[in-house]
Amino acid sequence: MSAPNIPNLKTLLGTRRGGSGRGRGRGRGLPESPQASSEAVRDEAVRGTDQDAAGSRVSCVQLGYLHDPYASCFATQQSTRRLPLLNRGTYVRTSAIDSLVRKFIETSPEQPKQIVSLGAGTDTRYFRLRDYYPDAKLIYHEIDFPTNTASKLNSINRHAPLHAKLIPNAPPTNPLSLPPGATSYYSPTYNLHALDLRNLTCATFSSSATNLPNLDPNVPTILLSEMCLCYLEPTTASLIIGTLLSTYFSPATPVALIMYEPILPNDPFGRTMISNLASRNIRLPTLTTYLTLEHQRLRLDSEGFVDGCRAADVNFIWKKWVPEEEKERVAALEMLDELEELELLLKHYCVTWGWRNGSGEGTQESAANKVFKRAWEDMVEQDDRQT
Repeated sequence: MSAPNIPNLKTLLGTRRGGSGRGRGRGRGLPESPQASSEAVRDEAVRGTDQDAAGSRVSCVQLGYLHDPYASCFATQQSTRRLPLLNRGTYVRTSAIDSLVRKFIETSPEQPKQIVSLGAGTDTRYFRLRDYYPDAKLIYHEIDFPTNTASKLNSINRHAPLHAKLIPNAPPTNPLSLPPGATSYYSPTYNLHALDLRNLTCATFSSSATNLPNLDPNVPTILLSEMCLCYLEPTTASLIIGTLLSTYFSPATPVALIMYEPILPNDPFGRTMISNLASRNIRLPTLTTYLTLEHQRLRLDSEGFVDGCRAADVNFIWKKWVPEEEKERVAALEMLDELEELELLLKHYCVTWGWRNGSGEGTQESAANKVFKRAWEDMVEQDDRQT
């Protein structure tokens, strides 16, 4: 397929995140340098992708691809039906990450667990997990730019089904008790941190784990980056992961990282993808460093996830992870003639997951440290290792 016929990806590639790659604080009362101004424009463009993501989820929910009663609570823009191939892409990506997360929760269900979502934006995963696992001992953290967290808290306050999930056994009509202008929220189950992730790389900030209240350094934890770290320079993304592992978790703690990112930037489709994003002042620096599935696996290993590294493109996940009966249900939702385009689109995104078992001994070793191996060892790895 020639480059001019490649579908425009503007509505998909923002697909999710606001938080990590943006919102750096500026000096007050001083003119910004051209470089600072350019960075601010890019930060704002990335923040704007969050509502693209919310609209994509609403489109999928309205058409029956996904069950998510909370998607519309966070979408501030008028709902627009997405193209069928983009709906399919959102469905597969969401289902793949949900599969990994659910296996993690269902393994040793009596054990406390933790999820830290980087650049969470309008994501609804916490609320959906509470529906599926109301009794799970789950601590959930979301980190995002203050503008996005403030908007999310406002949405939670406006919708009783949302704030009821944050306050166990509270009357469903009771709003959260928040001070005016609140951007963060902390509780034993759900924590919303107003934070530019780049600040984690600052020694003065990361020297104390109290900067992320209620983060438990000792329970098995997933770090989740769904179209988040890809907006950062590779060295910055690596520093963030390294800081989280070294500062916020005990060496004995099992920790995993799940990422959803684009790959294959150098073919016609990839070049068009990059060009479309550049027209919106959006860059994906990691895309030109971690080009293939093998690069992504090696990346996880180098970051310290040495006990298991897996990667699969989304086309493979659609073919191998989704049951045939479910494929038939999804295919019947709307007409999709662009099967070649869909396959090409899905091959340019991947889900990568890796873990470390931790260095615990004795009881902790047997009770906790193999949780990811037990949860994910049967997840299919991509067979065709692209180079």
